[in-house]
Amino acid sequence: MDPLIRKLRRRLLAWLRRSRSDRIHFMRRLSYKDVKRATDGFHRIIYSNSQVAAYAAKFEDGSASLVKEIKDFDQADDSFYSEVQFLGRLHHRHLLSLKGFSLNRKSRLLIFDSIENGSLKDHLNDPLKTPLNWRTRLQIAIDVVAALEYLFLFVEQPLCRVSISSSNIMFDDNFTAKLSDYGLLTCVGNPVMMTNSKDDSMRQKSGNIIYQLGVFILELVTGQSSEMEGSDLIEWIQESRFYSSIHNMVDPDLGDNYDSRELKTLLAVAKLCIKSRDKPVFTIPQLFRYLQHKVDIPRD
Repeated sequence: MDPLIRKLRRRLLAWLRRSRSDRIHFMRRLSYKDVKRATDGFHRIIYSNSQVAAYAAKFEDGSASLVKEIKDFDQADDSFYSEVQFLGRLHHRHLLSLKGFSLNRKSRLLIFDSIENGSLKDHLNDPLKTPLNWRTRLQIAIDVVAALEYLFLFVEQPLCRVSISSSNIMFDDNFTAKLSDYGLLTCVGNPVMMTNSKDDSMRQKSGNIIYQLGVFILELVTGQSSEMEGSDLIEWIQESRFYSSIHNMVDPDLGDNYDSRELKTLLAVAKLCIKSRDKPVFTIPQLFRYLQHKVDIPRD
């Protein structure tokens, strides 16, 4: 780890430990009935995987929120409250913030902040929405890496769930991109470590996150779905001469309105991310700095 990053991380974690308590601050508990009404009986699904199901919710105050239902939760409440405490302490512009929770005998629900402009998947696939331009896509890629960098630098506990796809990148009313699927619950086996340790086992645990990031970048560039791990996209990027077919793979919605140098930079990053799945050769902070150096978009 870069000595400066290590020193900064140690000081930040020490400050955070001093400033936190075990209590849940300013976290509203909502009734199950209100959450069910806001999600139209849990029919307004946004995405679902083996660990969580996410729903769009419209509450009586008019706010559009994301509600996540934890699957296969521990019947004891301790793990759920630990999740609420953990998520309630995380604050970053590009992480969807927790604003409340709900629970009863059969359900554990987490209520997150504004998603007024839906998901990235909506904007890539819905022909009725204005296509995303090249600069916006670049900014989204950097924003997602910024969220991962924050988790790397500030999160003391190992994460058990970090998922990156167009389905779980949400937009607030200012069209700011926010990562929504991350947390502690439903750990099976080893947790994901946001680390750049030289230990091979630690690198392998973080490799899946870096791999997901590579697939996500391909989805941004091509507009194609990364569902089922984007096998077609991965096969293409792994070809030795993929550069010769770049312009055929770019999302038709972009036309010719993109910077070829930035496109090649982004695809080179995606290729390296996918190649590094089993043994990452770089860290998230290193990747964030590299993109900011290569792409002319100001840092938050």
